[in-house]
Amino acid sequence: METNIQEDATFLAKQVATGAASADELLDDALARVAAFNPQLNAVVLLQEETARQAIKAGLPEGPFKGVPFLMKDLGAEAKDFPSHSGSNLLKDTVYSYDSAIFDRMRSTGVVTFGRTTSPEGGIGPVTESSVYGGPTRNPWNLSHTSGGSSGGSGAAVAAGIVPMAHGSDGGGSVRIPASSCGLFGFKATRARFPDGPASGEGWGGMAIDGFLSRSVRDNATMMDACAGPDAGAPYAAPAMEMSYNQAITRPPRRLRIALCDTTFTGGAIDPACKEAVQKTAQILESLGHQVTPGCPQADHEGMMHAWTKIVACGTALWIENTLKAKGRDLQQGDIQGVARGALKYASEISGAAYLGAVNKIHAYGRQMAAAFDGVDVILSATLAEPPALVGRFTHEREDFENYRVGPGGVFEYSPFCAAFNASGQPAASVPLHWTDDGLPVGIHLAAPFGDDATLIALCAELEQAAPWAHQTPKMLTEYLA
Repeated sequence: METNIQEDATFLAKQVATGAASADELLDDALARVAAFNPQLNAVVLLQEETARQAIKAGLPEGPFKGVPFLMKDLGAEAKDFPSHSGSNLLKDTVYSYDSAIFDRMRSTGVVTFGRTTSPEGGIGPVTESSVYGGPTRNPWNLSHTSGGSSGGSGAAVAAGIVPMAHGSDGGGSVRIPASSCGLFGFKATRARFPDGPASGEGWGGMAIDGFLSRSVRDNATMMDACAGPDAGAPYAAPAMEMSYNQAITRPPRRLRIALCDTTFTGGAIDPACKEAVQKTAQILESLGHQVTPGCPQADHEGMMHAWTKIVACGTALWIENTLKAKGRDLQQGDIQGVARGALKYASEISGAAYLGAVNKIHAYGRQMAAAFDGVDVILSATLAEPPALVGRFTHEREDFENYRVGPGGVFEYSPFCAAFNASGQPAASVPLHWTDDGLPVGIHLAAPFGDDATLIALCAELEQAAPWAHQTPKMLTEYLA
C-alpha cells in the first residue's frame, strides 16, 4: 500500500470502496509513517490506535472519505474518545465529556481518526514549539525550519505523507501559515461557515474558524461541504453559498478582476522569493484570462493588528483562568509558556471598555475590507512575507506578548496578510505554487469578498490544474519511498 502514500484522500477512499485497500491497511500504513517520521518531525501526538480499530470494526459511516486515516489538531475539535493537551501543560490530558459539532461532521465523512497533531499553546503562534510535546515541530522540507502554526503539526503530518488531509483551525492564519510553510493547500472559509458548538458560539470575537490542510483542492472542498452550516444555537451563520464547494471546483470561475499586492498591505517590502512568487502567479492568472492589476487593500491594518492582539490576549486569559478555576488552584510554575504568560499579563491591563473598543475596531476594519473589493473580485498576495522561519525564531518562551505580535521583527511582520481576513471574516486560501531555490515552499494567498467562497475555491482549483503541485515531495518522503 505504500505506493499510495502521495495520493489524496479522495483517491484512497476509492481504493477502500473498490476493495483495493482496506481501512485497516491504510491505518497500518499511516502508523508506520508515524513511526518513521515523527521522531524527526514531532507532529503527531496522543495516538489512539485502539479507538480507530474499534471504529473500523463497528462500521464506518458511508461518507466520501470512508476508511481514510485522519488526524485532528490538538486544539478544539473536542471529542470524548480523543484526549487533548491543547498545546499546554496546564491542559495536559484533558478528557472531554462530549463530542463537538465539528468532530461529529468530520466523523460523518467516514474518516478513521487515530490521534492529534501538535499546536502552540492556545493557538497563539505562527510556529509550533510547545513544551508539552517535548520540543518543536519541524518542517518536512527542511528540519531546521518551522512547519508553521498554529496547525503546525497537521501541516507537517500531511506534507510528510502520514495522512492525506488533517484538521486545523485558523484565527490569524493558523491553517494558511502551515499550508504555505509545508507546500499544502489551506482554505479559511467565510466567518461562521462551520459550527463552534456546543462549547462556544465563536472563537476570538468571531475571528477563529476550523479548517483543513490537504494535498488537493478537491479533498478540502469535500470536507468543507460535509462540515458547513451552523449548529443548533449558533449566534449567527454565514451567508448561503450559491453552490457547494464541490460544485464550484467542477467549473472554472468567470474571468476575474484580481488586485496584485507584491508588498505588505502597508507598502512594506517582502522577501524577494515571495515577491517573485506573487508576480509569477500573476502571470499564470493572466494566461488563464483573468485581469490582474496592481492594488493593495486600503484599510487601518495597523489598528486591526493591535485590536487582534488585545482580543487574543483576552481570549488566552479566559481559558487560563477558567482552567485554574476548574482545577481549584492558582497558576504554578511550568503550567504555561512565556507567550501565554505574556498574554495573561497583557490582558490584565485591558479594561472591559478597551476590549469592546478592540471588537469595534475589528468590525470597522471588516467594513473597510469589504470596500476594498469594490471593482475587485480577488486580492492576490504572498501568504507570508518570507519563506518558513527557522525553528526558534518565534520561540514561545517570550513574555512580551504585545511586542511578540506587533513589535519590530514580530509575528505581524512575518505574517502581515493572513489575520486581515480573520478580522474581516472574508474567505482566504494559501495555494502551494512556488518553492525557493533551496527547496522551501512559498504559498500564494488569495482572498475574496465575504461569503464568496465558491468563486475563491473555483479559482484555487483552476490554478491547481494550470500549475499542479502534487508532484512536489519533501526529500525525506522520497527517500522513504525509494
